[in-house]
Amino acid sequence: MNSKIYLSSPHLSGREQDYVQEALDTNWVAPLGPNVNGFEADLQDYNNIPHAAALSSGTAAIHLALVILGVKSGDEVICSTFTFSASANAIVYQNAVPIFVDSERDTWNMCPSLCEEAIIDRINKGKKPKALLLVHLYGMPSKIHDFIALSKKYDIPLIEDSAEAIGASVNGQKMGTFGEFGVYSFNGNKIITTSGGGALVSKDKQKIDKARFLATQARDDAPHYQHSHIGYNYRMSNIVAGIGRGQMTVLDKWVDLRRNINQWYRTLLKNIDFISFQDELDGFFSNYWLTTIYVGANSHEIDREVIRLHLLEDNIESRPLWKPMHLQPVFKSYPSYLNGVSDDLFKFGLCLPSSSNLTDEQKTRISSKLRNIFNK
Repeated sequence: MNSKIYLSSPHLSGREQDYVQEALDTNWVAPLGPNVNGFEADLQDYNNIPHAAALSSGTAAIHLALVILGVKSGDEVICSTFTFSASANAIVYQNAVPIFVDSERDTWNMCPSLCEEAIIDRINKGKKPKALLLVHLYGMPSKIHDFIALSKKYDIPLIEDSAEAIGASVNGQKMGTFGEFGVYSFNGNKIITTSGGGALVSKDKQKIDKARFLATQARDDAPHYQHSHIGYNYRMSNIVAGIGRGQMTVLDKWVDLRRNINQWYRTLLKNIDFISFQDELDGFFSNYWLTTIYVGANSHEIDREVIRLHLLEDNIESRPLWKPMHLQPVFKSYPSYLNGVSDDLFKFGLCLPSSSNLTDEQKTRISSKLRNIFNK
């Protein structure tokens, strides 16, 4: 069998080992140190935002944002239904209630008009949402200015789940920098990785200072161990941050490579009239973390499962789009505001191999399998 082509594999710059070795040489192996400070500074400079906290995961970042915003048991948080479960999990960590809102067709992200309907309905039910958690899916920006307007109109703080969207922007402003908080993930399958890690960013210094405090077990400023708040073990280690520092040196290059791969797929499939892509709106810049396709109705009886299984015959990984949260067994009892878009995207959508280190030989294998199925 041919070697596996992964959906999105890590792609190292060659600089990571220098930072990691420096941490080992200086014995900085704790969840603090020069690499953590440097990685936070790199994130701040890249995103043009003044404050960042490097954490153990993107999920930890969402959780801390909710804690800092005062989300407590019984509170409600508006959340995209078309997302990975980590977005909703963090809400439930607080014993709060996720209120799922469906997508719109243009970007596949949360629908602003349906979101407003949900907000009004929750207010009428006596439960004004405590926060709005917006996901930028597959690196595609949401209609962010509509959500900024909703946040201001109803005085509901906005958290941008940009776990998949570092490097993406709207009119030149990076995703994650519009709302009260921005969240990034550096899991092994993201555009840049620290093997596992995340970050919380904000324009508000006090909020990020509080995030760092809570992320290091909320230890009070005392010579002994004293705790006046519940804390968490969410800080990023200095070794892991060293990997991140090496990755930051190639972030824009890796984004360009992902965008080139997206264009390669568009050219490859341009004559297949029942295949469509997730497209950028005017002023939007997607990192195209994953290239995704929608397989429409056709007389050839080719659907996303036919394509997925055909690729799998040659050990090529692809994956259905996210199964919406309102369809997940663990979340099925929570309120949801639906229009059918995310159900349809899940049923007919597919993620294609999109690694920035995809080789010419791997592209040949992928194109051969795709041409084979569509020629049939």
